[in-house]
Amino acid sequence: MIYFLHGTDIDKARVKAHELVENLLKKKPDASFFKMSVENFNDAELSSYIGGQGLFENKYIVFLDRLCEDKEVKEVLLDKIKEISESQNIFIILEGKLDKASLAKIEKKSEKTQDFVLPEGEKKEPYNAFAVAEALGRRDKKNLWMLYRKAIDKGEAPEALHGMMFWKVKTMLTSSYGGAYEREELYGLAEKLVSVYHEARRGSHELEIGVETLILEI
Repeated sequence: MIYFLHGTDIDKARVKAHELVENLLKKKPDASFFKMSVENFNDAELSSYIGGQGLFENKYIVFLDRLCEDKEVKEVLLDKIKEISESQNIFIILEGKLDKASLAKIEKKSEKTQDFVLPEGEKKEPYNAFAVAEALGRRDKKNLWMLYRKAIDKGEAPEALHGMMFWKVKTMLTSSYGGAYEREELYGLAEKLVSVYHEARRGSHELEIGVETLILEI
């Protein structure tokens, strides 16, 4: 089953998507929740969400966050959209503005669709996620924390921000420029970012809190 939320007003669409997830989890407290974005996308993992169920046949609730923003990931999603629609699990698909062909293909297979359109003439300034990466590179803890909280408050997914930070650390490790860090410090930071992500997946903490705690320790 697919709930499809999309449109030019991505902020309102995201709020509605989060409300939908919360309501579904209240109705199905035994369901397992998973979230997938471009940064942590895995084809095999998506297939497991489509066909799998938890212990005692508990359903999965899967939030697919703007996968169409990456061309290759988008192709995988569209190829699997029929399977997703036929799954016993519940999928919430959130997207911004889509081309007509992709929009029609997802809408056709969705149980419920909501289109969120910005009022005519209104524009929303996109958040620059690279600012988080640059603050991390400068080891500017105060600004990094402020940018991180601003992004979260605007509805940016913690997975996306974590992915941006991990990308920055990897970039510094593979180049001759280490920013404000010694090389060993970068290796340690990379390990901590991996650990924070996996601990969140195991339910030890929310990823949002885990990343924020790590920022404050830099």
